[in-house]
Amino acid sequence: MCGIVAGVSGRDIVPVLVQGLQRLEYRGYDSCGVAVHAGGLKRARSTSRVAELVQQVQKEQIASGTAIAHTRWATHGAPAVHNAHPHFSHGVTPDGAGHVALVHNGIIENHDELRAELQAKGYVFESQTDTEVIAHLIDSLYDGDVFVALQGAVAQLHGAFALAVFHKDEPHRVVGARAGSPLILGVGSVDGVVGGEHFIASDAMALAGVTDQIVYLEEGDLVDLQLGRYWVTNAQGRAYEAAERPVKTVLAHSGAAELGPFRHYMQKEIFEQPRAIGDTLEGVETITPELFGDGAYSVFKDIDSVLILACGTSYYSGCTAKYWLESIARIPTQVEVASEYRYRTSVPNPRTLIVTITQSGETADTLAALRHAQSLGHKHTLTICNVSTSAMVRECKLAYITRAGVEIGVASTKAFTTQLAGLFLLTLALAQVRGVLTEEQEADHLKAMRHLPVALQAVLALEPQIIQWSEDFARMDNALFLGRGLHYPIALEGALKLKEISYIHAEAYPAGELKHGPLALVTSAMPVVTVAPNDTLLEKLKSNMQEVRARGGVLYVLADGDTRIKSAEGMHVIRMPEHYGALSPILHVVPLQLLAYHTALAKGTDVDKPRNLAKSVTVE
Repeated sequence: MCGIVAGVSGRDIVPVLVQGLQRLEYRGYDSCGVAVHAGGLKRARSTSRVAELVQQVQKEQIASGTAIAHTRWATHGAPAVHNAHPHFSHGVTPDGAGHVALVHNGIIENHDELRAELQAKGYVFESQTDTEVIAHLIDSLYDGDVFVALQGAVAQLHGAFALAVFHKDEPHRVVGARAGSPLILGVGSVDGVVGGEHFIASDAMALAGVTDQIVYLEEGDLVDLQLGRYWVTNAQGRAYEAAERPVKTVLAHSGAAELGPFRHYMQKEIFEQPRAIGDTLEGVETITPELFGDGAYSVFKDIDSVLILACGTSYYSGCTAKYWLESIARIPTQVEVASEYRYRTSVPNPRTLIVTITQSGETADTLAALRHAQSLGHKHTLTICNVSTSAMVRECKLAYITRAGVEIGVASTKAFTTQLAGLFLLTLALAQVRGVLTEEQEADHLKAMRHLPVALQAVLALEPQIIQWSEDFARMDNALFLGRGLHYPIALEGALKLKEISYIHAEAYPAGELKHGPLALVTSAMPVVTVAPNDTLLEKLKSNMQEVRARGGVLYVLADGDTRIKSAEGMHVIRMPEHYGALSPILHVVPLQLLAYHTALAKGTDVDKPRNLAKSVTVE
């Protein structure tokens, strides 16, 4: 959830690091900081945005070729300067000068025990974080070699971490380690000589424009950066051959993080959806299992059920896919919240296809759920993911890369709709292998999918009408979302978006459940958003809507043009451009995204960085 950038060079790399933090700020924005080796240790920290840190760095003339930087999402300790990274250890007998500087992503589960042991040795703690424990632990183990001290410290840590560390006695050296949190090594160049400087970061995008030569560190790896050279070892100290940790060329375009003419990244990403869907479907001329990787046909032939594991927005895309998989592919499907699945006793079926869904491919709970499934004997694994180089893609046998592009806004939009597109392709591929998809049906579905970018553009044109709705919602404290069938998960996603960024309490229900409790909440102060496509459940849904109106409730309805639902007193209707059959959820979710965005805008909240949330959830 936090962002790390660190490096060693013969030049001043502080500008490189703070620019990297600006690109990673969406991963954590409660506080930020940078520490450098400048004879001794020096740092700047802020509880404001990275832009303020930049001013502080310039004012204090902080510069060095050895530096670490961090942008934080608070887990242990409130967002405050004394809790901000980097953390220093001043040793048992503080002399005013820092000995160890450290930044950390993740959570250390045994920090209380380690803290007590270190306090008994005389270490004084200045923060409430679990991170400071690691800095003191490394200091306690230091005997002239910071890499050896890190190695010893890692052996005592329980939990998830990505670390970058340096010591005052070893200039031009930064060491790092990862377990459960992502960390990459960037091989840089100086004056055209590759390998003259090296970096570590939590995301390759932080190093865009600096280097495209990336080594993806694996679970348990440690890395040692020095001028002109680096080593990667495992926790036991065994060095890896280059073939085992190869250098890959990764084009992490910094331009993807530019706002352009938009006010917020969320708005930009909503309007990128026609392009994103087009990229997701690029090259799909026919339906074939090999869209999901070599060997997919034999896997699809061997399975008799599907289990989807995901969190948050990705979970709702899985809930939508369940309707497709069971109605079109005729295969039994379960969807589970990843953080629940990994801790409950389940009955494994070796013929189940485990499908994980994740934007980043680094979501801690989903990765842990995948590994739990594998430990139970599930050998058939597939991921729908936006990041081809992520841990999830590396650990699953099959994958479909959605190619949504970089998503900066915390509230996911284009990642969700491209996940749905990938899941619909999976549905068609499984239906084909199972012999329940005719050539004519395949052609019709592909034609509809290719038309999605155009259809989405027409939906985005509804924005002025949605802005009018948002003016009403900005005055409300609560909202109810209703849907039926495969649009119920879309109602759930709409409610999630509204509560995430506008802080309005919002809940979603299957419309048929109104009478079983939620109807008690309906008043004129409780707007009820209804997703109303022209499908087989429309008449049932109309009855549910009348139940709301009879109690004085105010309806906001997204209706297909041929539903004969008209605006009236207490009934606000926006007509969708066209009915889109099985793919209707991809269109109906877009107005709900826009409603959340414009309501948040009207309320003046921080749209891209909502309070208490972060983008890439790499901690439990």
